[in-house]
Amino acid sequence: MLKIAPSALLDHYLGISRLLAGQLDFRSAIKAVGVEVSHIVPHDHLDVCITMVNGLYHTAYETGLDTFWGQTTPAPVASSPIRTLLWGEIDFLLTDDAQQETRYHVDTPFTRPIFEHNLRSRLHVPLKVRGEVIGALSCSSHAVGFYTEQDVANAQSIADLLAPYFFALRAAEQAKQSAIVEAEARAREEGLRAGALSLTEALERERQRIGMDLHDQTLADLTRLSRRIDRLMQEGDVKGEALEPVGRGLQHCMQDLREIIEEAKPSVLQLFGFAHAIENHLDRAVRDHGSQLAWSLSDDTDGLIDTIDQSVRIALFRIAQEAINNAVRHAQANVLELKLKSTAHALTIEVSDDGEGLSRSDRSAGGGIDNMVTRARLISAKLTLGTAREGKGTVMRVQMPLTLAKAGLLEDIK
Repeated sequence: MLKIAPSALLDHYLGISRLLAGQLDFRSAIKAVGVEVSHIVPHDHLDVCITMVNGLYHTAYETGLDTFWGQTTPAPVASSPIRTLLWGEIDFLLTDDAQQETRYHVDTPFTRPIFEHNLRSRLHVPLKVRGEVIGALSCSSHAVGFYTEQDVANAQSIADLLAPYFFALRAAEQAKQSAIVEAEARAREEGLRAGALSLTEALERERQRIGMDLHDQTLADLTRLSRRIDRLMQEGDVKGEALEPVGRGLQHCMQDLREIIEEAKPSVLQLFGFAHAIENHLDRAVRDHGSQLAWSLSDDTDGLIDTIDQSVRIALFRIAQEAINNAVRHAQANVLELKLKSTAHALTIEVSDDGEGLSRSDRSAGGGIDNMVTRARLISAKLTLGTAREGKGTVMRVQMPLTLAKAGLLEDIK
């Protein structure tokens, strides 16, 4: 304990107040006053721990020594050796030798600096504002039995001086975090609104395409068949060979309808699983296009992709479907590879080809690529388009965090 004249003590208190002015964060504030505090309560290590607004977590800011305490993210108050002080159950903590004190012998990282930095004597006093404990001021010395109750009183005076300033910093930090969360929420909402609008427009185009297919193709074929049947009915006695073209025409109509329905709803996906549905679409896309494209599919998800939320699964299928269609119809590729992969944290779908690649105008042309980007945004997946290996071709990669994929909180995106 130092013997300090009242006038000198007052000068030190005024010095602390001057040094606090203009400090805009906890760390710079405690470092700014560290030397001035040492004139009142000598220390080898000084820190303040500040509790969060909910009182469940706390963070330490230190000066004198850099320890584990100042390097950790917010930690539970319940795990702290000084939790009884932070909970307001005691007025102070005074320890002659922390290395012999049982409260510091618990097997948690919070006790490590006591032994790693040879901190022996320790005193802790609360930071209070309007009767509420918002944190603690802690002083430590390498010497045993260094602090007295007079040091506790002096430390409490310093804490009372610091508390309003740290309370204001905490309020400012909380306001900043709230503003960030609000801004992110608004941006997310705007992104979803724009994405939903874009997807609605894409779905409307798809609805119109299906309507035109039905009108221009299927309905026209059925009209011709109906007229042929009318003519046959007027002839009276109809022979089997006269009905054969009608039956063949009906078969064509049914095949066309199956293809339209298949494009409208991925029933194979729901019945047989993601990998089978993708394989089925790959095979049909290549065959229908008349291409000699060699393709391969590898699935390393061990069925995990079929356990995720249905709306997410359909969105991922549509993204992969569009990437396959682009590669088959436009890339002039010889080889197409599709890979389904998973880690502990994410699912990845990768479609790559050795074709002509995407030009800048292709990327900004809208249409299918826009639809892929929109679908990915709506399920919070990350979609990237780039050049495949050896600078040739295109690779589309979509990554879906498993925590979101399994949440089941997303609207159906079909």
